[in-house]
Amino acid sequence: MEEDIDTRKINNSFLRDHSYATEADIISTVEFNHTGELLATGDKGGRVVIFQREQESKNQVHRRGEYNVYSTFQSHEPEFDYLKSLEIEEKINKIRWLPQQNAAYFLLSTNDKTVKLWKVSERDKRPEGYNLKDEEGRLRDPATITTLRVPVLRPMDLMVEATPRRVFANAHTYHINSISVNSDYETYMSADDLRINLWNFEITNQSFNIVDIKPANMEELTEVITAAEFHPHHCNTFVYSSSKGTIRLCDMRASALCDRHTKFFEEPEDPSNRSFFSEIISSISDVKFSHSGRYIMTRDYLTVKVWDLNMENRPIETYQVHDYLRSKLCSLYENDCIFDKFECVWNGSDSVIMTGSYNNFFRMFDRNTKRDVTLEASRENSKPRAILKPRKVCIGGKRRKDEISVDSLDFSKKILHTAWHPSENIIAVAATNNLYIFQDKVN
Repeated sequence: MEEDIDTRKINNSFLRDHSYATEADIISTVEFNHTGELLATGDKGGRVVIFQREQESKNQVHRRGEYNVYSTFQSHEPEFDYLKSLEIEEKINKIRWLPQQNAAYFLLSTNDKTVKLWKVSERDKRPEGYNLKDEEGRLRDPATITTLRVPVLRPMDLMVEATPRRVFANAHTYHINSISVNSDYETYMSADDLRINLWNFEITNQSFNIVDIKPANMEELTEVITAAEFHPHHCNTFVYSSSKGTIRLCDMRASALCDRHTKFFEEPEDPSNRSFFSEIISSISDVKFSHSGRYIMTRDYLTVKVWDLNMENRPIETYQVHDYLRSKLCSLYENDCIFDKFECVWNGSDSVIMTGSYNNFFRMFDRNTKRDVTLEASRENSKPRAILKPRKVCIGGKRRKDEISVDSLDFSKKILHTAWHPSENIIAVAATNNLYIFQDKVN
């Protein structure tokens, strides 16, 4: 992979140096749209920044595919729930694009409680020559109007406007962790710790509860929902994962409330590996259908697993992301890192999977050749056209000069959010407050 963008050049106000970055600048979600022309990021300050891919120019072929800032808007504001005396953070938890139907773009963004549908559109003409208003927009005295004028459209500088079209609120008691657009493009779902709701895009004051795992007595609570996603082609099917390391596939045709799953995916635990941390590290932080819809991928603390929809008793592939951390679980528990929620993504052809790790490392696994690579997203190697060198972590013993020791990994630098272009080898990696965009080597 070769970086084809100087991240510092994208937008200095957004991608600040570590020394100036505030908590609000930390990127909390990254998502390409369906064509890959746009890339949206959300941050802890409630902002959404959309990057647009530049068109390839004849005289600078090597500059193919640079992403530059297209639009920035404040999606969510901090709120206060007076009934529960709770602050509601503005942090954007997830962004999901809708397929483009016309010249405008639509996306969903959510914080802990409220989902919003945004329309992003361009304006390059403005109407002039109104009868009742002058050019500044002030009302004219009717006595002075002697002739009727036909308003005309005049060209103006391109403006990108983001307007909220729908606000879907007041349906979640707990924090929303997932939203997913259905393949019918009429409905979407939002999931929190204990419930999943189904919404129609046109109806904001009503949603259907399709999963409810809340026990009658909250003291009996043993698991929570961690992620949920619709099948890419079948609008009646969805999966959700739990903190117990299980995945449930549900069919909405079976009943209105999907409290009984159609399929249940769980890997039996090896008793010899059982420890105090077993339950924590088996919690699934992300679940994703493959583009084909045949497989699901899950990420837990140490591994990425690929499941075949037709085989429930064990995954068909298991990839160790950072097995060298097994000996460090005690200290990771003490500094709360063990509760970090890493995401995972497929490439466009479902042949490679990518997920993040610590020290700004991210991992790629080729499903066909079984080869894997560790790469690093950092300022030092982020010059334009710099080639990323594979990194190695050594566990004790003698360390080679290009290896890094487990004990010197920086656990405050972590890559939780990544995205892969739907059809090309372009990836976006969020490292704290910086967005890195890498692409295949351009000849």
